[in-house]
Amino acid sequence: MSEPTTSTASPSQDGVNRQFSWYEPELAEIKEPARTILAEYSKIPEERIIDHVKEVRDRAFAVFPYPCIGSFRFLDITICNSSAYPEILSRLKDTSDVYLDLGCAMGQDIRHLVHQGAPQSQIYGSDLHPQFIELGYELFADRDTLACQFITGDIFDSSNELFNRLSGKVDMINAASFFHLFDWDTQVKLAKQVIKLLKPKAGSMVVGRHVGDYNSREVWANELESKIWRHNLDSWRWLWEQVGRETGTEWKVDVTGEEWKGITKVAHNGETTFKMQFVVKRV
Repeated sequence: MSEPTTSTASPSQDGVNRQFSWYEPELAEIKEPARTILAEYSKIPEERIIDHVKEVRDRAFAVFPYPCIGSFRFLDITICNSSAYPEILSRLKDTSDVYLDLGCAMGQDIRHLVHQGAPQSQIYGSDLHPQFIELGYELFADRDTLACQFITGDIFDSSNELFNRLSGKVDMINAASFFHLFDWDTQVKLAKQVIKLLKPKAGSMVVGRHVGDYNSREVWANELESKIWRHNLDSWRWLWEQVGRETGTEWKVDVTGEEWKGITKVAHNGETTFKMQFVVKRV
């Protein structure tokens, strides 16, 4: 099975290495609900939307060449596709529950929740790269209006601001395109860190989506220059069983798979990959 091809060519003057196989130079259309958010929430003029997105995308790709940035998949608003979405929105609007978008990048899911009327004071975002958070303000033109709080930090450092402020205080965590960045052992560590942030009670949950592989296995990720673990549905359940045993907690895992539609698979190591959606809830 072939792996993504990369180039050793140097980035161009603007810092963007357009030689990566997952860098898509053109953007034909912006799908809903992202287009409505950019038009109604961000008030980007209709004729400027695509050029605006391409400009911000290139700046983000120069920060780190993730496939989801190169292929414009940061425009995929995924939280609304989660089976837990109605519950998440209801809990945000009807209770004082706290929501954290972990590895939020440019915060597209956060803007969707805000556009849907979720209270901004209960919504947090966190990312390792502060540049992505700043570019989120640029993308959605809301630097002076968005009241959600963003915290820069490494999820594996329990002494940082993220844990100082939110340890044991979060009800719902969105971890989209995050777990799949690491190998199995590191994903176990990540899950344990996530548990530290969640309130220690039934109903606390982790939701998200990432790249799965029907042949659950370790693969080499060129853009990360490291090995990562790709899950199938069973191995994702097994990971949370291991985490539960090692932390003395119990988790109900709902996970589904969906075929890619219109997405180039070359960035995901071949034809056996699929889109995985999950809801992991403490019982």
